[in-house]
Amino acid sequence: MTAETAREACLRSFLDLLAEKPFRAISLSEVAAHCGVPLAQMRASFASSDDLLAAFFRTTDRQVLAEGGPESDDLAGEGPRERLFEVLMRRLDALEPHREAIRGLTRSARRDPALALTLLRLSEGSQRWMLAAAGIDCAGLSGSVRAKGLAVLFARVLDTWLKDEDPGLAPTMAALDRELEQGGKLLGMLDNLAYIAIPWRKRRASSQSTDAPAEEPAPAA
Repeated sequence: MTAETAREACLRSFLDLLAEKPFRAISLSEVAAHCGVPLAQMRASFASSDDLLAAFFRTTDRQVLAEGGPESDDLAGEGPRERLFEVLMRRLDALEPHREAIRGLTRSARRDPALALTLLRLSEGSQRWMLAAAGIDCAGLSGSVRAKGLAVLFARVLDTWLKDEDPGLAPTMAALDRELEQGGKLLGMLDNLAYIAIPWRKRRASSQSTDAPAEEPAPAA
């Protein structure tokens, strides 16, 4: 088994186990046994469970970025907000096969402040790349603030996505649009940007608003 094959097998097993049990209940040896990778070979790629989490974030980042940046066909000519909307929807598409793992990870983070902080740190790094893919400045202190804010924003959208049973993800898209509308101006991402009409928005009139969660969801992906 090549190093890359072993790495991918370990990550798949980790996500499978996350769908079944709490994060802290998953041991490195259990992940290795689950995928049939010797511990010594697993150690070459991962030093800890946190490394597995980081690998999941990086893998998702690469999937999104592989679809192109601000000059790609589906983003070129669009405004910042619409580009960011499309990039974050790409991210949700990449996460779809792992929905149950993310659900389990979110549950674990709500009971584990240290895990929640780790996820926030990882999410901030990922969101810098999402900003870059959307052609939005992510450099320096202002970029750091934008990445932090986007991590929290995306966590709220993930909370809706985890409950969304609509094949077209209308509630999730409405939540993402609402969060970008409310948070974009505050973060300075969408300076003086006019309202962007998105065709599916016509469906929002029939969607019901939900109560705010009692606590901020953890940015689990």
